[in-house]
Parts: sequence; structure tokens; C-alpha cells
Amino acid sequence: MMTVDHRRLEEYSGAAILVLCLGIGVLTLLVGVEPFIPVWAWALLLLGCLGSVFLAASGMFARRHQLMLYAAALLSSWALLFTMPHQGMLAVILVVIAAVGSYLLSIPKVLGIVLLNLLALILQQVIHGVDPVESIASTVFYGFIHLAAVFSTYALWRETTLRAELEQKNVELEAAGVLLEHSAKTAERLRIARELHDAIGHQLTVLNLELEAARHRLAARAEVGDVTVHIEQAAEVAKELLADVRATVGELRATEPGDLQAQLERIAGSVPSLEIHVETDAIAAVDDQQGTALVRAAQEIITNTVKHSEARELSLVLTQDASHVILTGTNDGLAPKTVTFGHGLTGLQERVELLGGQLSVTTSPCFTVQVQLPAAGSLSESMLRDEEQASP
Repeated sequence: MMTVDHRRLEEYSGAAILVLCLGIGVLTLLVGVEPFIPVWAWALLLLGCLGSVFLAASGMFARRHQLMLYAAALLSSWALLFTMPHQGMLAVILVVIAAVGSYLLSIPKVLGIVLLNLLALILQQVIHGVDPVESIASTVFYGFIHLAAVFSTYALWRETTLRAELEQKNVELEAAGVLLEHSAKTAERLRIARELHDAIGHQLTVLNLELEAARHRLAARAEVGDVTVHIEQAAEVAKELLADVRATVGELRATEPGDLQAQLERIAGSVPSLEIHVETDAIAAVDDQQGTALVRAAQEIITNTVKHSEARELSLVLTQDASHVILTGTNDGLAPKTVTFGHGLTGLQERVELLGGQLSVTTSPCFTVQVQLPAAGSLSESMLRDEEQASP
């Protein structure tokens, strides 16, 4: 939760800086001399400049459009400077735009923009006849301000990027740990299931067949007496025991829904920057392959949310209808207009389709990834039935 608040604080700080730039522009109009262009045109130029830099930094557009908006903000800031007789505090707007460039461009390119901003300041002062000493002092001062703003903003951006990468690695490690523990438990359950089946299941099957043969042989004799009753009772007990073994093996081979919810909550807990809500309705047990696919799906959903969406909240909902187990991930971040499957989503889609399921991605009203898997059948029961039929 602290990290989420930190992210919101960064957004509020950015909004406050833009409000400060707007206040500088308004103050320049109120107390300074009139610009060389009509006041309304200069005011529209100011709003266009601040609006462009806001949209460029918002992440709502593709990179090409972000760069176009940033270029528009940079050019309009120079226009604001050159159309005003005295720069006053307008150089602060140039500083802010250079700092925003740290989010969009490499450091060498941003330093080039800083140099162009300083040249623009010098040219504006030369055109309007500012004293050379005052001009040099002002340029040096704003040069240091530019560099401080650019490098501090770049450091903040790098911290945010590295934090996101670290969280992605945490998700991967946590998912790997969950699957390893699940694999160990599954292997132990399968071992017990095989031992139970091999040690008891076959013997009960043979016992049932022997009792059936004894009953048929006794039926051919005249002196059946009470023996047939005892044999039938024994056969009934053998069938019940075989059914119990069959059910026990099926339970041992399945993954309990409670285990799956605990696994999803454990993965969700490895991402402090997101508030992740895990909800699991009453569902039947899923088999091992399905459990692994659902854990991998949750991992991919969380990783994509951290990496691309700028979201604060994510919900993971696991439900079941008549024929499918469904995992739905929905975040409140930025949803792209079009979805291009990268390696992660492509691999997840292949995994899901191999199990007879389906992966779907929607972007409206929120970005949603949904995985549908067929409800697990009683595989172990059918295996036991086949083996029973194959027995002599």
C-alpha cells in the first residue's frame, strides 16, 4: 500500500508542477508587459504547450504520438518565450519540458534539448537588449536548474522502472516456488494413489472375480444352502471397497480449490505496487495440468499489469460454470486500443489450447484477460475402470 501511495504522490507532484507553470504564465500576463501577439493567442499557446506536455507524459498514446506531442510542447514553449518582451519566470516552463523528456528520450537527447533551451534563452535576451552580464548569469543559473531537474527526473524514472522489473522477477520466482511445491505435493499424492491402486485395487478386482466365479459354480449344485448368501455379501463388500479405492485415488490426483486460491494469493502478495484482489467461488477440484495452467495465467496477468498498464488495482476471479473453470483478470489501468500478443500471452494461449481451453483479451470497458478451461473429468476413475475391465 505504501508503494501505491508513492505512485499517487508522483502523479500529484506532476500535476502540481503543471499548475505552477500555468500560474507563471497567468502571472506573466497580469504583471508583465503585453506580448507581441494578441493576449488571447498567447494564452491559447500557453494552454496548448502545457496540454501537449501533459498528454506526452500521460502514457495514453503510442510512442510515435508521444514524441509528436512532446515536440509540439517544446516548440510552443520557445514560441511563448520569443513572443514576450521579458522572459521573467517563463524559463521554468522550459525546465519542466526538458525534465519530462527524461521519460521519453535518452539522456544524450535530453541534454541536447537542454542546450537548445539555453540557446533560446540567450537569443531571446540578445534580441531584447538584455545586459550581457545579466544574460550570462541568468543563462548559467537556468542551466544548473535544467541539469538538476533532468537528472533528478531521470533518477526517479529509473527507480520506477527498476522497481517494476523487480516486481516482475518476484512474480516469476513466487510462481516458480508455488509450482515446485505443488509438483512435490502432487508427486507424493500420485505415489500414494498408485500404491493404493496397485496394492488394493487389483486385489479387490481379483477377489470380486473369484467370488463371482464361486457363485456361478455353486449355482450349478443342488446343495447351495447359505453359502451363496455369504458369497453375495462378500462380493458386495468387495464392490464397495473397490468404489472407495476408486474415489480415494481420484481425490489424491486432484488439486483442491483451496490450494489453488492459496497459491494465487501467494503470487499476488509478491507485488506491493498493486492492490490485487483474489476471489474464488465454489469450484470442483482441477487436475494438475489445469492447476499449473491457472497459476501461469495468473503470473502472466500480473506481470503484464505491472509492465504495461499503470494500474493501481487488479482483480483475479476464479469461477466455474457447467462446463468450464474460468480465471478472469481485470485491472483499472490504461487499456490499449489494440492488443498484440507478445511471447508471454502467446505461450499462455498455446498452453491453454493444449488443454482444450480458450484465452480471450478485451480492452473495453477495462483491460481483461480471461482463461477458460474444461472442467476436470474423473480421469482416475476412468483409468481404474479400464484396468478393471482389462483384468482377467
